[in-house]
Amino acid sequence: MAHSIGLTLYNLAAPRRDHADGAAPVQRPARPGGRLAWLHAPNADAARTMVELARRLMAEDGLAVLLTCPQPPGARGVIWQLPPDETPAEARAFLDHWRPEIGVMSEGELRPALLHEAQDAGVPLILLDGRAPYLLRERDGWYPGLMRSTLSQFHMVQALDEPAARAFRRAGAKAETTGRMEEPSAALPCTEAERAALTRLLASRPVWLAASLPEDEETAVLEAHRAALRMAHRLLLIVVPQDPARALALSARMEAEEGWVVARRAADQEPDAETTVYIADTTAEFGLWYRLAPITFLGGSLNAQGCLRSPMEPAALGSAIIHGPRVGAFGGLFGRLGAARAVRPVASPGDLSEALSDLLSPDRAARLAQAAWGVTSAGAEATQRALALIRHLMDGRA
Repeated sequence: MAHSIGLTLYNLAAPRRDHADGAAPVQRPARPGGRLAWLHAPNADAARTMVELARRLMAEDGLAVLLTCPQPPGARGVIWQLPPDETPAEARAFLDHWRPEIGVMSEGELRPALLHEAQDAGVPLILLDGRAPYLLRERDGWYPGLMRSTLSQFHMVQALDEPAARAFRRAGAKAETTGRMEEPSAALPCTEAERAALTRLLASRPVWLAASLPEDEETAVLEAHRAALRMAHRLLLIVVPQDPARALALSARMEAEEGWVVARRAADQEPDAETTVYIADTTAEFGLWYRLAPITFLGGSLNAQGCLRSPMEPAALGSAIIHGPRVGAFGGLFGRLGAARAVRPVASPGDLSEALSDLLSPDRAARLAQAAWGVTSAGAEATQRALALIRHLMDGRA
């Protein structure tokens, strides 16, 4: 059959891993007792939704969860492993060790050797958050019928949208449109007593935040604040420096060059009615500052090496986001927020001043924040559908 020829050619093309030449055997932790679900994410973006799915499976179903992905997900209770080498022997060793009751792939990365071995072992397979099917980049090539035979292993593909679902159907999969699954909440905690006290202290003052501000972007933020003060003379800037050691020098500069009244969190000073800038030279209170500031500029995104904080953090707490062109490791998240018109991108220090002045209108900031919150809170229905499918297939094996 065509798919057998394709799979044979694919397996023959696999790079050889010879233990006799010094390659260490794969080290795997002991398998926990009981039922185990295996989730796979091809990248960090996909891992976020897999982590939330894992949390639900552990908390609600009492399952052990193995997550294979390129980097450790940092999720409590989840067993992390690199994906096995894409050969029949390594796939069999992986499956024999973990004995999963289900395999849950994401996005569309296909590992034919692993997936065909999983089918032979009787492991039901599904694919979630489907974008488009593709073979491993380093194993791409022409293998007759391989894509179709591999996709036929899946009981269902839950796709992000209808064009994605059509792409999977054309390639041989059974697919439905469910939308994106939800991610772990990005809402950072804060001490409620601190929030309430500072809210009373600030009264009705307009506030904006420069989060993780690097030295290279200090001038741009100061210029934007200076310009905005002409429109809103009671405006307070909260600055969280990327390096807390910059607090003293930054405070001295603002007092000398601008004549502003500056208070520092680490010195136990409070932002009273005369304070123009409050330097939050601490590193663990972003949840507090996002709640207090209706507008957040994400540091590192304008002139530095790339955005230093996830945009989902202020989005989850109702703060309208301004960011520069350097999105760093958060390109996928900014792409989703941008598609929803939920962020205000700027390209230069002058644009930052203009964006800040524009968002001082409460209605405009609120519209942006609401759109961003909608992005962070989406996906509950898709996750519930995925959980129902997983439970149905696992119950069939019980």
